[in-house]
Amino acid sequence: MQLSKNKKYQYLFFFILSLYALFNGGNSNLLIQVNFILISLLFLYCLRNKNYFLHFKNFFLKNKLSISFYLFFILYLIFQIIPLPIEYLQIFSSFKYDYVTKLSDDIFFSSISLQPSNSYFQILNFTSLLILIFILNMIFYTKRHKERIYLFLSIIGFLCSLFAVVIYLNGNPDFLIFQNSYYKNSSTGFFINRTVFAIFLLFCLIASLEFLKGLDRKKVIRNQDNFFLKIYVRLFIIFITLGVITSFSRIGNFLLLITIIFYLINELFIIKSNNKSFRNIILLIIFFDILILGIYFGSSQLFDRFYLLKDDLITTTSSELNLSRVEIIKFSLSELSNFKFFGYGTGSFKTLFMINFDNPNYFYANHSHSDIIEFIGEFGFIGLTLLIASLIKFFLNKESYTFINLILMSYLIIILSFDFALHIPLIQISFIIFFTINKNYSV
Repeated sequence: MQLSKNKKYQYLFFFILSLYALFNGGNSNLLIQVNFILISLLFLYCLRNKNYFLHFKNFFLKNKLSISFYLFFILYLIFQIIPLPIEYLQIFSSFKYDYVTKLSDDIFFSSISLQPSNSYFQILNFTSLLILIFILNMIFYTKRHKERIYLFLSIIGFLCSLFAVVIYLNGNPDFLIFQNSYYKNSSTGFFINRTVFAIFLLFCLIASLEFLKGLDRKKVIRNQDNFFLKIYVRLFIIFITLGVITSFSRIGNFLLLITIIFYLINELFIIKSNNKSFRNIILLIIFFDILILGIYFGSSQLFDRFYLLKDDLITTTSSELNLSRVEIIKFSLSELSNFKFFGYGTGSFKTLFMINFDNPNYFYANHSHSDIIEFIGEFGFIGLTLLIASLIKFFLNKESYTFINLILMSYLIIILSFDFALHIPLIQISFIIFFTINKNYSV
């Protein structure tokens, strides 16, 4: 069977997205570099097509102000890693100046970023996100294309969840390059972190539910039944839900609960849908979650999964340090005054932590466990202002406030407040995909 032009480009995009899902969400400097190369090559390949080039040109002209602000944001991140004369560094980062001068008197140049190498790869990542937006607007421009993304996410979510649950039921042994021993009692699959795994599966769950709704509309409007495809997607939903539940991520399961509540309210009170088939899927998720898994895992574990901050307010002991997640957040917040204007550089929180603590070998050292505080610290007031300015058009556009986007905004608020998943490339990409494609499509 010969693929259409659109499918060729879209399947290349799906291949790149699969690599993110397969290799821990693209969360390493090497993978960020590989992903940047692949997505840049795809973008250049798309530009060769005259029709896609016109889509890109149209999108760029309509959003050139937002794109300009984002490009200034990228330039600002580059400025953070440029070695500055030490006398100028005192103006831009007195903390870094004091630290460097204490180390040696022979240092004449240093950057604002506490970890320039990590910041460099984050610049590649943020550039990739902009290129991703261009690609999405070039090759996904109809409802059929949108449904194709949903079906892909449903399939990849099913495969990730199936692998994770099988490995989990076998004691989470390390498998080839996949390290599952970090969470022996949780499903993580291809991911090292269970919360990142659960949040990615939630995007796949939403995609699956929306794809089913699209099939039901086709049945009414075009008299297309798609019986077997519905069966497959419903099976995918069961496994995706099982993956979220057995991750035992409190944030992941809390967001699952919010998702189900949103869908129930929308179906019963907002649109007052008569789609009993779709409503039964929602009820099946609740039944499968609360009753079956509640009996299997015990009622105490059932409720613990939705207890968002359980144990985080209690001091956790590790070697010489006694720190909880909330105390790490407090530390991050207290350090903002030292970097309020120009930040300490993307990917530099671990270095900041190690500078301030004698024993750096602590589990929470990589992230502040509050994305919003960490982003403020990394970018500073100037960088954050540029980033917000590039996004303001999206939030001022009334078409952005669709049902799906409202769910995602609730995700965004909770993740920014209580977790670090928004620093993971695949989660960033998932948000961008849904925010970009959930708009009015041509027929």
